Amino acid sequence: MTLRHRAGYEVAKRVVDLVGAGLALAMSSVLLHCFDAYKIRTMMRDADEALSTDVALRAASEASQKVSDDPRVTRVGRWLRRSSLDELPQLLNVLRGEMSLVGPRMLTEQELPGWGAHRSVILSVRPGITGLWQVSGRQLLTRDERIRLDRDYVSRMSLGLDLRILARTVPAVLSGRGAY
Repeated sequence: MTLRHRAGYEVAKRVVDLVGAGLALAMSSVLLHCFDAYKIRTMMRDADEALSTDVALRAASEASQKVSDDPRVTRVGRWLRRSSLDELPQLLNVLRGEMSLVGPRMLTEQELPGWGAHRSVILSVRPGITGLWQVSGRQLLTRDERIRLDRDYVSRMSLGLDLRILARTVPAVLSGRGAY
């Protein structure tokens, strides 16, 4: 093999490697989505225990995942959540390739059963720090609205859409609308 043919082969081989690995990862992404997302603690230390012992709080949490005026959130935590500063450490998850700046909202293991058949579509892409859900109302949205927006994002993904969502994120965060 000549040096010229060898160089062409190496480039083609790398393209095949990248495309093949990308397709394999995309097809198996449902199995590979478990990771620890970095976040600043905004709740008291025994928050999970408090949730398991308070029936009303647990019911409210199961209905919407986040509870407005949640008694487990600290005073500083409330401010961090409202300003979205508690999510800044997730930029490390983006650098590690576990998350994207824009994408569907991350799902916890406890949330997965509630997403039914939609979870495989939503889990087929990396979760985002921001997304259509955040710029469309955040916690003011119902679970069905959030699922619809996340599915819509996955079906329309593009760099242009990501840039528009990023541009809408700053006003959404500054307004604090739907953040708690």
